[in-house]
Amino acid sequence: MSVPILTPSQTTSIVALPATGTHSQVHNGSLPYGIYLNSTEFISGAVDQVSFTYKMLGGDVLDIELSSSNVYSSYELAVLEYSYIVNNHQAKNVLSSFLGATTGTFDQDGALQAGTLSSSLSGTYASLKLPKFTFEYSKKVSEGLAAEAALGSIRIYSSSVDLQDSVQDYDLQHIVQSASQDSGFDYSGKVDNKRIAIRRVYYRSPNTMWRFYGYYGGLNVVGNLNTYGQYSDDSTFELVPAWQNKLQAMAFETSLYTRASHYSYEIRDNRMRVYPPPSYPGTGSPRKIWFEFSIPEDSWQSDKTLKDGTDGVNNYNTLPFANIPYANINSMGKQWIRKYALAISKAMLSQVRGKFGAVPIPGNSVTLNSTELASQAKEEQANLKEELKTLLDDLTYDTLVEKDAKMSEDANRINVVIPMGVYIG
Repeated sequence: MSVPILTPSQTTSIVALPATGTHSQVHNGSLPYGIYLNSTEFISGAVDQVSFTYKMLGGDVLDIELSSSNVYSSYELAVLEYSYIVNNHQAKNVLSSFLGATTGTFDQDGALQAGTLSSSLSGTYASLKLPKFTFEYSKKVSEGLAAEAALGSIRIYSSSVDLQDSVQDYDLQHIVQSASQDSGFDYSGKVDNKRIAIRRVYYRSPNTMWRFYGYYGGLNVVGNLNTYGQYSDDSTFELVPAWQNKLQAMAFETSLYTRASHYSYEIRDNRMRVYPPPSYPGTGSPRKIWFEFSIPEDSWQSDKTLKDGTDGVNNYNTLPFANIPYANINSMGKQWIRKYALAISKAMLSQVRGKFGAVPIPGNSVTLNSTELASQAKEEQANLKEELKTLLDDLTYDTLVEKDAKMSEDANRINVVIPMGVYIG
């Protein structure tokens, strides 16, 4: 009897990872979520990951029992894991600055849904924005202190309100917001629905000039401003530095506003109440009250009342952080994603090979390395996550400030031992 000639239709594993991926195969059917399908960069990265996985797992020596879609899904999961870790890091950086800001709504994939917040962000994503520290939320931050003291780069505007007979209450927010709709003001079109910050309230008197410097009006003044005029006689002068004159003038101004003025005010939620109620005619009541204000630059402050802290961000969960856009992940991040996606692929391969302890072959059997692959995958994933978290912890804003402060101290210590130059004329 002759030996039959077998003609098998399949000479290799039914499922084996190809050497390269295909762009057209990256679609919703090959991805668990499909979050980044609108990114051509992500699709190209997922396709390249097939070649990377094929080489790293020895696909040109032995078949790898994975499909291309397994690698595509591993790549998407790696990107989402990277976004998760980085967003957690940024949350620790910015939560105190985002408190009270507008929160957002998200779909099942964590994408920011259309609304007021998404419109104001204009596609820039809250997780990618450098937070603006403000005095209200972080009094210990020097930038906020400087802005509150009008020493920083903050624009101060002025306006006025006409007082009415026997009317105590005036809505300064409404007055400014209504005026901003006209084109004749510096702050036209800048207020919208943002709550302004009232910084100063005052009224003017026609006797402003002599109140500070006496009868002579302050011209060519050199003196202590406490005696008659500034010159006691023609031969005796008291010389004081200019800064002392300035401090004395400020003290006089404070005295006039707090003690000499017959009127006071109270601000509650940008509503001003004047004490006592203005009375006309013939009482000497001021006709007009002036006030200075600034407009917050944070476009998320959309609430005109003081409900920001209850209706907006109040904890980690309400931070308006969506998945990080793939295009905004730099080269270091993408390399981390490649390594993590490879570790996930190893875990998948270990699951597949773990279904068979050994594969019988004529005269022997082949033992599969499922246990070894699972151990490697678990260890690599843990190491990669720990490495990224440790790196990000060293890059929190407060840590960076400490490092900058130490650098300044070290520079000052070096400068102390540098000999001073001696000028020889």
